[in-house]
Amino acid sequence: MYESSVPPGAVHPVVPVYEEQPRFDAVPPRAHWRYAPRRDFWRSKALRASAVIIVLAICGLLILSLVREQTGTEGFLVGIGLAVLPVPLLMAAFRWLDRVDPGPWRNLIFAFAWGACAAALVAIIANSFATHWIATATADPTSADNLGARVVAPIVEESAKAAAIMLIFLFRRRHFTGIVDGVVFAGFTATGFAFTENILYLGSAFGEDKTLGFTGVPAVTAATFFVRVVLSPFAHPLFTVLTGIGFGVAAAAAERQRLRRTLPPLLGLLCAMGMHALWNSSSAFGTYGFYLVYGAFMLPVFGVLTWLAVWTRQRELRTISAELPAYAAAGWLSPAEPPALSSMRARAMARSFAARTFAGGFGATSPHLGPHPAPWSPAPGGPYGSGPNGSGPYGQAPYHRPPAHADAKSRARAASRAVSEYEAFATTLAFLRHRAQRGAVGPDFEAREQELLHHLWQRKEIAGPALLYAAQATGRVRVPPPHLHYGGYNPYQH
Repeated sequence: MYESSVPPGAVHPVVPVYEEQPRFDAVPPRAHWRYAPRRDFWRSKALRASAVIIVLAICGLLILSLVREQTGTEGFLVGIGLAVLPVPLLMAAFRWLDRVDPGPWRNLIFAFAWGACAAALVAIIANSFATHWIATATADPTSADNLGARVVAPIVEESAKAAAIMLIFLFRRRHFTGIVDGVVFAGFTATGFAFTENILYLGSAFGEDKTLGFTGVPAVTAATFFVRVVLSPFAHPLFTVLTGIGFGVAAAAAERQRLRRTLPPLLGLLCAMGMHALWNSSSAFGTYGFYLVYGAFMLPVFGVLTWLAVWTRQRELRTISAELPAYAAAGWLSPAEPPALSSMRARAMARSFAARTFAGGFGATSPHLGPHPAPWSPAPGGPYGSGPNGSGPYGQAPYHRPPAHADAKSRARAASRAVSEYEAFATTLAFLRHRAQRGAVGPDFEAREQELLHHLWQRKEIAGPALLYAAQATGRVRVPPPHLHYGGYNPYQH
């Protein structure tokens, strides 16, 4: 007979009764879990992030040491000071394109660091090796330099920059949804590459000026700065954007469209190499070859690609306007929210309105909002049931109501952040539904949709009234004229 190992007098623990919707009230928040699924060491996100940071840091140290060796310490410092000037403008321009559905900054920082460190290191080593090999094989250093600049450099540099876009496409797929994302990632990668390359060219020009003995304005440095920073700061981004557009087309394609998922990136890369080669070959067209290529080719292509990027951004807003009314009809959104979410002006106005309204304290009565009890604490038994601490199946609500003594700025920032994240989740939901209609999502569509709806539900108490106000203030929805009550007096009878 089986004998119990429980000591005499011990109390047998009661087995919990199974319910259709268990509450798990005793489960602590996720950060305090005692038991968690174990992962393999090499699958740790922290390990992979650390490996990427270490590799890029090593590449950065190597490329900086190589550039300093070629330019000298003084030229290196001058090159950095001049090369950094166009970087904030280019980054701000590409980030503006991504405002509709902004991705995480870590992807953009990775793209910039890859271009400035890894791609630049590969380019300088490969170009030098190939040029030296051609010069040795042909015994003609001049022809080797020309061939290296016009053929080898475009192939090597565009391939090195395209590697960053491909890595994001493969390993950050949910943040890579279309052409705009491809343009933004390509722009940040190329901006980083151009930054390092400009350090080299400007530092070398400064060293040449010192060798020639210029005492006033360094002529070679000024000319190099004018050509590379003033006239053509968009050159490298313009080349690589073609590759980014190819990957963006592939990202928007359905799983079954294999040709559309493989051919556009290759075509985009080939176009980027060809355009880069034409730019580097402009000196072969005579004295005014540079200005001819710049005016007849580079500027028109830049204008066309700028128009395409802006048009694609507007198409994203139209997608939001077309997809979200289905959720408004189901009751998840108010009728005024889809028009407001499809306008960048209305979005900004909603965030500002929430900050102004809630700066006076959460739960206060407002003529626009009315009473609002603790919007960050969803009631148990919401649309997705209850979870630990009555917070739903996705863990605790991401927000906590600021304490009573919190200052107005803290409360305003919290409210504005709630509306901003509501806008981001709603945008992602619209794009997810749009991709689902084209068959470009996986079998986890329903789970992703419910998670996004859950996040919207958590923030609706704050974002709903703010978006309603913004939709009315910007004319996105019609506001009926106020009714004037004359108390029985009719002004038109007198």
